[in-house]
This record gives sequence, structure tokens and C-alpha cells, in this order.
Amino acid sequence: MPGIGGWAVLPLLRPPAAFGAEPTGERLARIRRSPHFVDGAFRNPVATRRLASGAFPGALRAGLAKKRSRPAQAVPVHRLTAAELAVPPADGLRLTWMGHATVLAEIGGRRVLFDPVWGERCSPFAGFGPRRLHPNPIPLAELGPIDVVVVSHDHYDHLDMAAIRVLVRSGADFAVPLGVGAHLEHWGVPAGRITELDWHESARIAGLTLTATPARHYCSRGARTSRYQLWASWVVQGGGHRVFHSGDTGYFPGFAEIGAVHGPFDATMVQVGAYSEFWPEVHMTPEEGVRAHGDLTGESGAVLLPIHWGTFDLAPHAWDEPIERTLAAAVPLGHTVATPRPGEPFEPGADTDFRPWWRAVAAPPDGSEEATGTTLTAAGSAEPEGVPV
Repeated sequence: MPGIGGWAVLPLLRPPAAFGAEPTGERLARIRRSPHFVDGAFRNPVATRRLASGAFPGALRAGLAKKRSRPAQAVPVHRLTAAELAVPPADGLRLTWMGHATVLAEIGGRRVLFDPVWGERCSPFAGFGPRRLHPNPIPLAELGPIDVVVVSHDHYDHLDMAAIRVLVRSGADFAVPLGVGAHLEHWGVPAGRITELDWHESARIAGLTLTATPARHYCSRGARTSRYQLWASWVVQGGGHRVFHSGDTGYFPGFAEIGAVHGPFDATMVQVGAYSEFWPEVHMTPEEGVRAHGDLTGESGAVLLPIHWGTFDLAPHAWDEPIERTLAAAVPLGHTVATPRPGEPFEPGADTDFRPWWRAVAAPPDGSEEATGTTLTAAGSAEPEGVPV
């Protein structure tokens, strides 16, 4: 998330625990041996600017002037229950988007939790930072056992210290990019339950194969941008199924290679929100997210689950703009797009009708009437109808 650094402006006697820790010892030595660690820092797969030239003044003005950045009414979260999750998926794969980039993937008889964030704010300080726009679909303590926790990178909207401290008590294993394990150990996760991977490395964890794949982003958790923590997208394979999670990333040509090497995928979970002209190379626009999905999947018919929108206000765009632009780009190409409510489980291999729940709660454009709803089929077609209340 651009701009998450800079906390040094706040008066601190000592760094808060949420800042995490820097790698040392053999962890640091391994980082320095990585082919992606160049000139004292991790390097993106292609040249990347974190901010466009001269972006700061414009970003500040855009942030002050933005409109429709929050829903006008309560988001209709699906209240997920342990009883629902106790019923296994019919074909061995089920996804539950909890909001933002947090997704529970039930795959191959195991439960994988991506980028778990349950906090009210994505910030190291209580009372500061972007506040959650809808409640969690289920308390973390009620989620039940998790086999593997997967973290894409260390920004606060993807790595929540409080959630990690709860999940470590569940007995879960943790898969993270190089260097991020230092944060987890600092928060009490035993070293023996942490697997740190460089790009293109794989590990067998809980009977699943997890692979860290490239992404175009950066890490930053404390007062300065970290040089020693890597960021990644992830591939998880098990039980005859494969899924991809993008984490945060700008668009780059490497998605096609990921698909060729690690596909075919049943589903991709792709970042489509928190983009801006002021940081165009570290977060994809919805159109770029759809393009990445196409690169990853070709004509396989894999389901696209848009993530990283609707939960936190992190960019100048309207609250519902990411999902509307995603559909506008994906449906004409015949892509299957899943649009569940936060907390609503679905099986990518099943025929499911998704309704545009966000249109009933989004603030209407200035001077316009409320939008007409659409029923979205699992085949990616769209048919107008009234918005369900």
C-alpha cells in the first residue's frame, strides 16, 4: 500500500511491536545470496517507481478532493459460520473472500488463509490509519483450524500482527517471502513453523505445494522502506486444484510465465483496487488486473476473484469503481468473474449466480439516479434486473 511508511513523524520512545523486526544472522545471509537482492535491496522483476515523478502534491490534492470513497449504506456482509465451513466443498475447492486481500482457500482437504487482516485499522497505531468499511464476516477465533497462513508482503493491509498472534495459537504453519519471517518470529511464531521462500521456490507444507512467484511491489513496515523483506504472489496446489493469489502488484509481463509454468489454475485472486495515477507501477488498475488474469489463465475458463477493494479506503478512486471497471473489462472477454459478498463462500467449479450487491449500497454518482442491478452468472454474462435489497 503506497504511503504506509513515514510513521517516523509520530513521536516514539521506541518502535512499536507492529513495526516487526529486521532480518539477522542466517536469514540475512540467505537474503544476500538471493539473485533478486541487488545493490543492497530486493529488486522488482522490471524497473519500478513507487511513486510517479512529482506525485506527492497531486496525490495530496486528490485525496482531499475525492468523492464516493465509502459506501452510502452498510455493506451486506455474509455472516459466515463454523457450521458452513464444516461442510466440505463438493469438488475439493472453495474460496471465501473475507474482504480486501484476505481469502480462505479450502483446497485438497486443507485450509489456507491468505493475507489475514482482522484489525479495525491497517496501521501500527490504535486510532490512526485507514479504518475498516465493513465488519469481519466471522471472528477470527471462530474460523476454526488453519493449516497454512500465506503472506504476500508486509504492508499493514496484508499483514496484521494481532491476527498473526491469534493464528499462531491455532497450530498453523506460515509461508512468507524472504525476510518477512523476521516479523513473525518477533511476534512469537516459532521459527520451525515458518517457511520463507524466494521467487520461484516451492515447499511442501501440510500436504500442499506452495510456490512464491514474482510480483511488482515493495515492502515497508517501520519508519523506513525495508531493503530486506521480499514481496510475492503465490501459487497453491493440492488435491488436483491450483489457485493463484496476486498480493499487491503492478502489471508486468511475468504473469504469462507464471501461468505457463504453474497453471492451469482453477481460480485467480487478483488485486484490482487501491490504484492511482500517482503510483501506477505498484498497484494494477482493474483493466490491468483483468489482463493479468488473462495472461495467467489463457482460455482455460478459470474464475477471476477480484480482491483488494471495498474494505479500506486507500486510494482516490470511488469505493465501487474497482469492481465496476473489472466487470466492464472482463465480461466482454468472456472471463468468469466471481463477485461474492464478503464472507460468502463459493466453489469455482460450480455454477453460481452472483448479484451486484455493491450497487444497492454504493453512493450514486453526483446528480444521477440509483444504478440498475445486474445478475452476473458464473459464465461471465450479465443480465439487467432490479437490485436486490
